[in-house]
Amino acid sequence: MRKHFFTTRNIADYRKFFSRVVSEDKLDGDTEQKFFFACAKRMLGVSDAAFDSPIVGETGIEGLRLDFNMGLRLDVPAGDFRVVISDGDSGQIFFDENISDGRLISAEQFFIRWQVDVFRGGMKIFSHKLNLEGRRVLIAFVHSVLGDTLAMLPFVREFKRHHGCDVKIFLPKFLREFAANLYPDLPQADVTFDNYATYHLVLAGRNSLSVPVEMRNLPMERAGGTLLGISTLPREPTFRPTAPPVTDEPYVCIGVQASTNRKGWLYSRGWDIVVDYLKRLGYRVFCIDKHATETNDGCTITMPAAAEDFTGDYTIMHRANMLAHAEFFVGLSSGLAWLAHAVDCPVVMVCGFSQDWFEFHTPYRVANRLVCNGCLNDVRVNFLGDICPYHHGTGRELECQKKISPRQVINAIEQLIIDRGLTPPVMR
Repeated sequence: MRKHFFTTRNIADYRKFFSRVVSEDKLDGDTEQKFFFACAKRMLGVSDAAFDSPIVGETGIEGLRLDFNMGLRLDVPAGDFRVVISDGDSGQIFFDENISDGRLISAEQFFIRWQVDVFRGGMKIFSHKLNLEGRRVLIAFVHSVLGDTLAMLPFVREFKRHHGCDVKIFLPKFLREFAANLYPDLPQADVTFDNYATYHLVLAGRNSLSVPVEMRNLPMERAGGTLLGISTLPREPTFRPTAPPVTDEPYVCIGVQASTNRKGWLYSRGWDIVVDYLKRLGYRVFCIDKHATETNDGCTITMPAAAEDFTGDYTIMHRANMLAHAEFFVGLSSGLAWLAHAVDCPVVMVCGFSQDWFEFHTPYRVANRLVCNGCLNDVRVNFLGDICPYHHGTGRELECQKKISPRQVINAIEQLIIDRGLTPPVMR
């Protein structure tokens, strides 16, 4: 049985994102068929089983089977069959073709209320609209990206409530204990393909198989809802610490490393100045990055010398407990910032490469908007690795992160202390 990808969009919409796609045809071109197969595997981190495993959804018609475990999957037996696939909400038709002895798989992997109609000899013999009520659904977070996963997780509970379905979640191993603490009502499971539906949640750039919109125009806190078709904002979960504080003395956590140099605070000695300030207030300052020193693209970022070294390969739960007992966290647009936010630790976020609305809301966002900034949310930009898109190779390269001054960061810390009613240890 041959596999066929079909798209809800015109194939031309993917051209800028998938430069190798060259045909306008939605189904028959061999080049785009192979390309969608390869891209879906790489982007979603799925195995061949996502495409090849048996479809268990019976239709009452021999050989005709349907499920939604890799987008839409439909097995059509040999014969004179016409398949019409459309949007159950709008009625927009995505696919209307004769097909025999083939498996249809949607290229798109986000929530769509699929409508499937099958005809034989001109007569409708099967009709089904996606209905999750009472069904087994798996929501899989297949990439090990801490911030993205924590941003999307709150919508799973709302998805379960909205649809009345039996939801389980799949998470990378390093996140499972922490997620069980936040969401004890969401059972965890391995990825299988015997559910009614499976959603593989991945945040990616524009015109991607995994997202319905240009994600750079959307706050990350709304991304999970967009992928799952949920517009209601979920309530925040409550973290319950599982360990006492690492010290009885008041402390602050910092994180100076990020996934790319563009996310780092690049003001010369900026972190040293801020750590010295915090210590003058009487705080102990714990650096909780995974690595004390990281180098990429010829740029080395090192833990401030005056900070206490809590770097290392600790569990996420260990970090969460440290943050839950900290007075606040000073860091970047990074997974640690999202972790602090998840455990209700106040966050001072030093970040100029994205716009203020992109990450979670914090009143203590620090950026210099008087220089080039916010390129991450500039839809005119096609990023190539960690390259500064407008000023690479010039004296202004990464000025969005270099020209945030320590005074700005200290001002934000002072405002946080006032707003939260904190008394610095030196004044106690």
